[in-house]
Amino acid sequence: MKFTYKRIFIISAILLSLIGIIFIYSAGTYWSSMHYEGELPFYLKQSIYLILAIVVFLFITNMPIFTEEKTWIILYVISLLLLVLVLIPGIGLVRNGSQSWIGLGPLTIQPAEIVKITTLMYLSFLLSKVRNDERVVQLKHFLIIIIPCGLIMLQPDFGSVFILVVASFILLFIAKYPIKLYVGFIGLGVIGLIALIVSAPYRLKRIQAFLNPWEDPLGSGFQAVQSLLAIGPAGLLGHGFQESRQKFLYLPEPQNDFIFSIILEEVGFLGGCVVLALFAVFIYSGCGLAVQSLKSSDFYAISALVGMVGFQAALNIGVVIGLIPVTGVTLPFISYGGTSLMIIWFVVAIIVSFANRTDIT
Repeated sequence: MKFTYKRIFIISAILLSLIGIIFIYSAGTYWSSMHYEGELPFYLKQSIYLILAIVVFLFITNMPIFTEEKTWIILYVISLLLLVLVLIPGIGLVRNGSQSWIGLGPLTIQPAEIVKITTLMYLSFLLSKVRNDERVVQLKHFLIIIIPCGLIMLQPDFGSVFILVVASFILLFIAKYPIKLYVGFIGLGVIGLIALIVSAPYRLKRIQAFLNPWEDPLGSGFQAVQSLLAIGPAGLLGHGFQESRQKFLYLPEPQNDFIFSIILEEVGFLGGCVVLALFAVFIYSGCGLAVQSLKSSDFYAISALVGMVGFQAALNIGVVIGLIPVTGVTLPFISYGGTSLMIIWFVVAIIVSFANRTDIT
């Protein structure tokens, strides 16, 4: 078999997803038995969602409509409408203090996850039409970013906004937007962050907990402390698979945002490096697909989506190891969650669709 960028890209996504199921089995089984007795275990649910995600992946990669600009304009508008709907009482579901979900019977949809994709895709097509001599700030480009960000912050969901803004700026940087633009927006970002902290004091507590989690180890610093207690004693090889101690109701919902803590606790630094290496392979092969694209719109689209996934992974891992304040962001492919897994495989499918359009085999 010839290992091209596309094959390596897909294989790395599959391996990361399988690692996710394995460690959801280890990390979440006890939590599931204590809090969700009588329901399917987390790892079985995740396995079912992975099968469905791969079916969706195969369907989308054979649908050229997902590489057309009109499709993404329509989906962008629909995703904005979903962001409005989620704010309506009775439609939007409140979880962990955020009204971010829409319930459809047994299924739930998180519009913020969808709008991150549609925004980047729509922006990619617009940027592909800008000539080199027109690389100036265009208001419509920023409105496309600002409108969904404003709606997401009403939920509020700072983590999703952070990912969307950073991924958008990666895209603008690739499109050769003026460097001075970033200096101005860094300043605006600092002002905006201060305003967000003033409007919601719990964000200041998160920053204080990040700077010194041991000051309030049973309150705002609880998750950070428990994560460090999982990682610290694990050493190079960890305690062994299924030998985590923190998953026994110490680290809240260990199968979700902090699953990388359990991975490090059980398989140690070397096991964690394997996961990081797979993410690196995923990003590298994705960049390879972007570089080989024949159209600028394809190049921008693939680059933006790969950048979004890579930054989200880095953000989650940074939180787990104590480099970044807690944000509530999941680890792509690995954290438990049917919606999260379906969305990330939707992203993989879009990237492969563009790769297919340029006849990369």
